Amino acid sequence: MIRFQNQLFAGCNAEYSKARYVIFGVPYDGTTTFRSGTRNGPRSIREMSYNFETYLPSYDLDLTELPIIDLGDIDITVTPEDVVTQVQEATQDIVRDTKIPVMLGGEHSITIGSVRAVKPDCYIVCDAHLDLREEFRGTIYNHGCTTRRVYDEGIKDIIIIGARSGTKDQFEFARSLRLFTADEIKKHGLANVLSKVKGLIKGKRVYLSIDADVIDCCLTPGLGTPEPFGLTPWDISDIIGVVAPQSIAFDYVEVSPFDSGQTATVASQMVREFIAAHWKGT
Repeated sequence: MIRFQNQLFAGCNAEYSKARYVIFGVPYDGTTTFRSGTRNGPRSIREMSYNFETYLPSYDLDLTELPIIDLGDIDITVTPEDVVTQVQEATQDIVRDTKIPVMLGGEHSITIGSVRAVKPDCYIVCDAHLDLREEFRGTIYNHGCTTRRVYDEGIKDIIIIGARSGTKDQFEFARSLRLFTADEIKKHGLANVLSKVKGLIKGKRVYLSIDADVIDCCLTPGLGTPEPFGLTPWDISDIIGVVAPQSIAFDYVEVSPFDSGQTATVASQMVREFIAAHWKGT
């Protein structure tokens, strides 16, 4: 029989009724503040997923044997508050069916909707930026306000990993949460930080959000708001390995694929590793 490829994530062969993991994309960058392009993130992440073998040797798993489905992209509207509502409704449907939502961005503001739907005990975000603004450029749903909106949703147990950019006021606020900056990780080592994180999340329902710009822009330059002196893909892989087993939802956002594919390739691999680590750990 002739095989046909499509633009859905590679290795996702399950029927929805039997799926444990549900991938969906949100091609939105309506509140971009520096360089646009994250609307193309979901497409590029899926495209690069066909670069890999479906077998992950580090987890001894083949993705084709796991119950994964990719629903495609949400047909989004324009205004950020409406997009947040669309994401919330889509995620609620997935969670109601006792499945794990895996969201591909798109800008980081979409995370607000998914967190609203999931209502986790703890929110972990890997991000170069604190995103703790009350509002920015006329909307409280700007991508620079994401973590503040999560906090205002009542999620006070927030862990920020890899941050290195924000206003003085934002850093003061972040210190009242749990903040592990990129400088602190370099000084003390990621293993030390992850040991602390593991203790902090024990027994909790975790939402894990990864902003692509947490990785040093010299390594993955396809970013709307690039920052140097960041983490590495190895670091993100290690974080996923520790956090995924306790996660009830995951997103990878802010891929802006105007580079040579590095950023989308890393994102695609991290989606694969999240699913594998969650499957192995639960």
